[in-house]
Amino acid sequence: MKIVVIIFVLLILASLGSALFFLISDRGQSKRTVRALALRVGLSVTLFLLLMASYYFGLIPGRLG
Repeated sequence: MKIVVIIFVLLILASLGSALFFLISDRGQSKRTVRALALRVGLSVTLFLLLMASYYFGLIPGRLG
């Protein structure tokens, strides 16, 4: 599960970096920045739902104590 979370975080950071690159290179004239940021939001929501489901099904242990 840790590896899946790390992969998602890396994908989110890569999407954020590509959005920055598109913003600088296109000077706001194309929709590539919006698509990259939308992809980042989608990945973030997916990661959140994955973590919630993993906790619910017991793949991630709760607090001790």
